[in-house]
Amino acid sequence: MIKRISELDFLKCIFILLMIAFHLVYIGDSYPYIKNIVYTFHIPAFLIISGYLMNIEKPLSGFLKTIFWLTVPYLIMESGYIVSASFLPIREHIDNLTLGVFINKLFLKPIGPYWYLHTMIICYIVSYLFFIGFKSHRFLLSRIIVSSLVLCGLSVYWGIISLSSVFYFLLGFIIRQSSVDFLSFFKSSWMSIVGFLVLIIDPDNLDRFTIGGILITYLAISALLAIYKVLPRFISSFLNYIGNHSLLLFLFSPLFTILVKPLVGVLSFDSSGLIFLIVALIINIGGCFSVGMVIDYLGITPFIFGKSRIVESFK
Repeated sequence: MIKRISELDFLKCIFILLMIAFHLVYIGDSYPYIKNIVYTFHIPAFLIISGYLMNIEKPLSGFLKTIFWLTVPYLIMESGYIVSASFLPIREHIDNLTLGVFINKLFLKPIGPYWYLHTMIICYIVSYLFFIGFKSHRFLLSRIIVSSLVLCGLSVYWGIISLSSVFYFLLGFIIRQSSVDFLSFFKSSWMSIVGFLVLIIDPDNLDRFTIGGILITYLAISALLAIYKVLPRFISSFLNYIGNHSLLLFLFSPLFTILVKPLVGVLSFDSSGLIFLIVALIINIGGCFSVGMVIDYLGITPFIFGKSRIVESFK
């Protein structure tokens, strides 16, 4: 088991807040270039962290338990999103929802933010099974190559997951399997901010599956790690707490993203949209934690997440 790394919780906090911020249509439309910058690195960074945290040393029973408790919330939330897309005026609106369309979206080509869990489940299963299956091979590289080829096949030939997602997940996975510490690979550096700013000037770099996009992702992580070191303890502890509950925010923030839309008109006096952004983030965070506490109070958590509580006490 890998010791909990507080810096990873901080990174997850920043990336989940960026995800929520730019899922707000008004903010995304108001700041399209910044949205492109954020989309270049925040999901790739999440994928790297997910790959790094995958534990292939688990016994099969433990691994199956992990997959099961990823699948349950995915099925619940993606099913709800698909049904909602059939009558809500969203960008991924489904005009004619049939059983075939529903099954296709749920198991093969998910819509909305929950594609990320779908991708994680597939990457976890393939990586685990092929590492176990090729355990007799002496070389780590051979097992990584086989896992990579299968995942790339699922991407290129069946389109079930994106090739860029496979790349970033495997990058984190390889870092972990090579026994390189995350904080040694992504070195905190204030110079990373300079490199980041230079790269984002060129729109051609704002593609996660280019050399520029890869460098931007690396530099974004390194720059954030440098910032983390100088944060006051009470701020870093609060942000770590949010990051530790990133799954909670990931699952339920779409509900509050829809609910805060009317606030655009109410707060229209601020042409920058920053007041709306701050209020929307507060409502999203507070709302997600409230949902989590209600689930805990009702005793539903064990049936959705496989543990007694989803909201942990703040320490």
